[in-house]
Amino acid sequence: MTNRRLRIGRIAYANLFPIFYILQRDSDCSKYEFIDGVPSGLNRLVREGRIDISPSSSIEYMRNRDRYILINGHSISSEGPVGSIFLFSRRPIETLAGLDILTSSQSETSTALLEIILKEFYEIDCRLRPSGQVLEEAIRSNTAYLLIGDEALIEARKWHKLYIYDLGELWYRYTGLPFVFALWITGRDCCVEEKELFERFRNDLNHAKETALKDLSIIAEASPLRAVISEDELVSYWKGISYDLKERHMKGLGLFEEYLKKYKLI
Repeated sequence: MTNRRLRIGRIAYANLFPIFYILQRDSDCSKYEFIDGVPSGLNRLVREGRIDISPSSSIEYMRNRDRYILINGHSISSEGPVGSIFLFSRRPIETLAGLDILTSSQSETSTALLEIILKEFYEIDCRLRPSGQVLEEAIRSNTAYLLIGDEALIEARKWHKLYIYDLGELWYRYTGLPFVFALWITGRDCCVEEKELFERFRNDLNHAKETALKDLSIIAEASPLRAVISEDELVSYWKGISYDLKERHMKGLGLFEEYLKKYKLI
């Protein structure tokens, strides 16, 4: 086996905490180097070959299929509410036509999904603008703001006078299919040049997924978010996420790709 370590992208959001927690608890990670980043940043690193494997935005895979190989059986998806990708708005979503909506610069998939939801399901056009503002500042001077990840998970529990829309729920309401937010991908060269090490990681990842789903209560006790979100809420949140990649997931992914092409987003 090669002496090189696999460079693995690690998204430090709560949605993937169970997978990485078990991966690092149960596996020999001496051959793995974990590199933290937000989804958009890890997309760039895996595209440039600076990391070997990563959970990456589904839109990144569809834009650059020739570069990547999917790790079968793994995703971050929802069949209904996803619990951490929200549009916060001072007005009902159907009244946002022609207005600016701020979006997190951390996720390309969620921004594209929001544009599709607005155009395809509500038949309205809005201007989506990336912003680094915190929610309170953004809402004070703008009508709506798309947040993802832990920030969205936390903020959704604070704001009771805003309209809060879960993008996973909206997608499922209109399509009846799961939405695949992220896929585990690897550069094609990695599978050839580091075949043995890649197979080892894939086996470790399979174990991490299977074990995590059985140990969610134990994992919640170790989560950094338990200081602000109860362990029961974390377990409930994780149970709402699908970490699989089955036929229904692929149908949802295929429909997303159709809409991406329709609106020239890829």
